[in-house]
Amino acid sequence: MSEIIINSTPQETRIALVENGEVVELFFERKKEKGILGNIYKGKVVRVLPGMESAFVDIGLEKAAFLYVSEVFHPADDYQEMFLGSDESLEEMGAKGRNEPRHIEDLLTEGQEILVQVAKEPIGSKGCSVTSLLSLPGRYLVLMPFSDHIGVSRRIKDSGERERLRNTAEEIQPKGMGLIARTASEGVAPADISSDLSYLLKVWQTILKAKNGASAPFLIHEELDICVRAVRDLLSGDIRRIVVDSHETFGKIKKFFDLYLPNPSCSLELYQGIQPIFDYYNVELEIHRALGKKVWLKSGGYIVIEQTEALVAIDVNTGRFVGKRNLEETILQTNLEAAKEIAYQLRLRNIGGIIIIDFIDMEKAENREKVFNALKEHLTKDKAKSNVLKISELGLVEMTRKRTRESLCKTISEECPYCEGTGRVRSRYSICYDILRELRRLRNQSNGNKVLIHVHEDVADILLNEEAQMVDLMQVETGHEIVIRPAKDLHVEQYEIICL
Repeated sequence: MSEIIINSTPQETRIALVENGEVVELFFERKKEKGILGNIYKGKVVRVLPGMESAFVDIGLEKAAFLYVSEVFHPADDYQEMFLGSDESLEEMGAKGRNEPRHIEDLLTEGQEILVQVAKEPIGSKGCSVTSLLSLPGRYLVLMPFSDHIGVSRRIKDSGERERLRNTAEEIQPKGMGLIARTASEGVAPADISSDLSYLLKVWQTILKAKNGASAPFLIHEELDICVRAVRDLLSGDIRRIVVDSHETFGKIKKFFDLYLPNPSCSLELYQGIQPIFDYYNVELEIHRALGKKVWLKSGGYIVIEQTEALVAIDVNTGRFVGKRNLEETILQTNLEAAKEIAYQLRLRNIGGIIIIDFIDMEKAENREKVFNALKEHLTKDKAKSNVLKISELGLVEMTRKRTRESLCKTISEECPYCEGTGRVRSRYSICYDILRELRRLRNQSNGNKVLIHVHEDVADILLNEEAQMVDLMQVETGHEIVIRPAKDLHVEQYEIICL
């Protein structure tokens, strides 16, 4: 059984998708950092870059949005490629113009106004990515105003149901527009699907009116509230319950149900317990665990997750697991368990981009194949698109996972002001020797008789004990009395030397 747990406050909204008692996805949105994914803007092209086949578009945010040439309106777009049915190939799409060479300078000019939609949230120091291939998601359909193709979500496996949905979409398809049947449309009556389309067409007409009456940059259409959006996108036949701790959010979701799902397959409940909702459902604990680098496996092995600016490195270790028979079998069991945990952690932490996994070396090719297949199988549960290459002779797996928003770690944490992102601080001994070198520099610069040193208590302990002889020698060399005062409130790297 799956559940959606929602913790909503005026400052922050947190959403957890729980599958069989396990938290698998987390979504955060803060009032000060409201998401813009899916928003539609009337923007102005501020710079065209022929060398990069891209352009920067001012949409009214702090940083200009990035628009790549393939995301400029064209009959055959990348968005549809993700949802193509088995009966429509990329080769067939090429005949419709997909393979025609296009250059950014032929499509856009500086100062031009253009309607764009946010495809990727700002990540790190980069601005958002936008597309002019607009799409309006509803409960059962996605309306594509600038395309005339029909698609069915790949997550719908039954060929008969795919054909039924394709026929339904073709029957109600607006002239000159495209439709994609979403996963939620599986088993839904044509009348309900048609009703969803009517709503999306009204939204599109509203967008067109707003577009004609505004000058760039301007927000034309804002995506739904994160709670309603999460329910719309996550709700499936597996969801049995939605639990909310806010009366206001409960009302919003109830209104959504009344509009789209008068007879929902899941229950909507208002949590009124004394204990915070995320504590009650053990979500808070999982959030804290998801920030750690080391993740223990049930067998006693563990994985280490290191996130850098360029890529994510994941290392697999046997740890306390010693196995029962032979080394190769022990390694295989650890790697198989790690493959499952890695797929889970990528989804939970929303890790995207380039990912390198260092499995423990396996001698047998058949074992490497088992681990590779296990990893791919566990990744099928993840909605984010991924691409995995075969395990190399060194036991390395190179893979990518689509990234549309910040990872969980970057969403709820910030760079350490002391280590500046390295994850390490200088050792106590290094600071101790820095202080001794500084005292030598003061030898000829101070006329006082006394030197007072304020230092972290751990460093003070080294100076007063292990290095006490060196401190005495420094007193003789400098002619100053050296007084060391431990300070609990100082960071281990901080110290202050005062000449009296």
